[in-house]
Amino acid sequence: MAYLKIIDKGKGVNRLFIGGVHGKEGLSTIKALKQIKDEDVSYGKLVIHNCDESPYLSTLDPGYYQSEVGKEVLSLIKYYKPTFYVEAHCYNKKNFPKLTSTNRMSEKGVPPLIELEKGVLVGSASPSIRTNIFRKEDVCITLEMPCNPTQESLNVYLDVLRIFAASRTREELENAIKASYPKQLQTAIKYAKEFFGKYPPF
Repeated sequence: MAYLKIIDKGKGVNRLFIGGVHGKEGLSTIKALKQIKDEDVSYGKLVIHNCDESPYLSTLDPGYYQSEVGKEVLSLIKYYKPTFYVEAHCYNKKNFPKLTSTNRMSEKGVPPLIELEKGVLVGSASPSIRTNIFRKEDVCITLEMPCNPTQESLNVYLDVLRIFAASRTREELENAIKASYPKQLQTAIKYAKEFFGKYPPF
């Protein structure tokens, strides 16, 4: 499952995609990450990394970033200093209601994930890194699809990854997402305002 690819198109925005950050998720996320090609990157750099299988520990657990794989994730973030960060996950379909529940903020301390379509979900990266490692102006998301995805789900997941790979600015990224998912983008902005107090979070 371990995989590393660097696409370097010169100066510009740094992007980092990391998959398989816990458990056996990497068996599914590698199916998407390996399909990102050099031509998907407009300019700047994209680092793609899929982790080896590891014990399952939620990224919302304070102890996650003390684990071996958690330290690996932190090391990659600190070294590459991405402006666009995508943490690629997959989920068991039975957990869909929990991930998208409106009670997730009170129960887990994070907003619910938002469904784009075909079971593909998007939300903010863990607060443990979002508020402590990244700058407020960085774009940091968790992207989820069902484990062992259908081709339809995988295609949606790939489309989002390619939008991140091609976009050069937050505005360009949001316009590309808005073209396909206007309601979901507005919901994401609403959650960002609740999290940061204003939007964009500069």
